[in-house]
Amino acid sequence: MTRVIVFGTFDGLHPGHISFLKQAREHGDELIAVIARDENVEKIKGHLPNFSEKERLKILQKSKLVDKVILGSLSDPYQVIKKNKPNVICLGYDQKYFTENLPDWLRKTRLSARVYTMKAFQPQKYHSSLIGK
Repeated sequence: MTRVIVFGTFDGLHPGHISFLKQAREHGDELIAVIARDENVEKIKGHLPNFSEKERLKILQKSKLVDKVILGSLSDPYQVIKKNKPNVICLGYDQKYFTENLPDWLRKTRLSARVYTMKAFQPQKYHSSLIGK
């Protein structure tokens, strides 16, 4: 079984998220979504999400687009990778932190996972920061 893991804020499930999750699903059999913690979103984006981490978790669970939804770590963004040992990690087109740092981290930890960046779906229209305005 090929385990795929994705990361995101998922602040209001929109067509861009749905496209992202469907693309990720094509890379394996089991899809795990990691929800960014409120505290981390505020640090990275400079504001809290519209929906709390618990609300975002429930929305994604109800969507049935993923097999498992978990909250990310407050201190170590890689903790969920260590714990869940995915075969594939799918990143969003705009996830610069992971895109820049994940390959080196995987090499250092000797965890083997293929990393793919998913294609954007109408980012000028479907991006949480635009929809929230």
